[in-house]
Amino acid sequence: MSYERVRAVDPEIADALVAERERQNDTLAMIASENHVSEAVLEAQGSELTNKYAEGYPGERYYAGCEHADTVETLAIERAKELWGAEHVNVQPHSGTQANMAVYLAMLDPGDKILSMELEHGGHLSHGHPANFTGQTYEVEQYQVDPETGYIDYDALAAVAEEFDPDIIVSGYSAYPRDIDFERIQAAADTVDAYHLADIAHITGLVAAGVHSSPVGIADFVTGSTHKTIRAGRGGIVMCRDEFADDIDSAVFPGGQGGPLMHNIAGKAVGFKEALQPEFEAYAQQVVDNAKALGERLQEHGFSLVSGGTDNHLVLVDLRESHPDTTGKDAEQALESVGIVLNANTVPGETRSAFNPSGIRAGTAGLATRGFDEDATRTVADLIATVVDDYDDEAVKAEVTDRVAELTDEHPLYE
Repeated sequence: MSYERVRAVDPEIADALVAERERQNDTLAMIASENHVSEAVLEAQGSELTNKYAEGYPGERYYAGCEHADTVETLAIERAKELWGAEHVNVQPHSGTQANMAVYLAMLDPGDKILSMELEHGGHLSHGHPANFTGQTYEVEQYQVDPETGYIDYDALAAVAEEFDPDIIVSGYSAYPRDIDFERIQAAADTVDAYHLADIAHITGLVAAGVHSSPVGIADFVTGSTHKTIRAGRGGIVMCRDEFADDIDSAVFPGGQGGPLMHNIAGKAVGFKEALQPEFEAYAQQVVDNAKALGERLQEHGFSLVSGGTDNHLVLVDLRESHPDTTGKDAEQALESVGIVLNANTVPGETRSAFNPSGIRAGTAGLATRGFDEDATRTVADLIATVVDDYDDEAVKAEVTDRVAELTDEHPLYE
């Protein structure tokens, strides 16, 4: 794509778009919340639907001229129901955070209680962090992973729930590398008569493909992002039982948002259709297989992984034992300079700060999209180890940069 029409109007933006396309093609995207959508999804998101206001829902719009918007949104909803087995789906949230906001707005009053996982243990800002609206609007208590194993301590979670008596318990995480026992969290919620919100933002695609356990039919509410492991249009989604449908829909619009981003919903619909194809399950399994290969090879290089491994699309590396003088930010910046893009991340028992933490988080969804298998992913792990071991050595970084270029050429992103 040359962006000729953009260039004729705004050459600076055209240059930035071309540069970003080249950056994505020439680097390895290993930020666990990122992926590469198909060109069909890109085309849908750049469609004329960006011009259309469609406040309301299919068949109940506030404006005229919504017949084709209704078709698109209805298809997105039907496909989501088929993918995840949900009774009711709202595809209008602009992001995963706004999907969570819709649940809170629908079911809680200001000052009600949220029980969620601590951010440094793998939680998310929208689960109750004081910098987020949730921490400013609701009373929040948090649970942790077991400091020895790195796994969720479900007994401790249940004990905190009984003591705190929350109105809602949040499961689903942004930096937790293990499968989640949603039934045990639901049992804890049932004991204290709380709602259960499962935020599967990172694992929507893995759940859809059946390579990760599903909270649908277990939790009262399931939210997610639609652009991570599911590879659809950028945004969020809320799933729930029919009994909560009206409350959720009213909380999304008009409660928390105005007109839906219909071009993004078109991208969601196209991505959902792609995910319904048989090859998507093989893709999702490859994501998980690659993450296991990545983690095992990093361990062979002496790196410590939180929980000792992974069951999903990401590994969380704690650098304090293997590289005590190297921060996550040191590693992130050095790896970015050679074309490997991941992020610094807090780890359980963090002794530094969230801005310069002790860990790095690496995901494999983008690599699998490009066609990387386990062997290719092990090569990437070797390169990560080489750089982190000698991140001040320019000769080492130059050699790794060349190898990354070979890998990206072997696995082109957009032809």
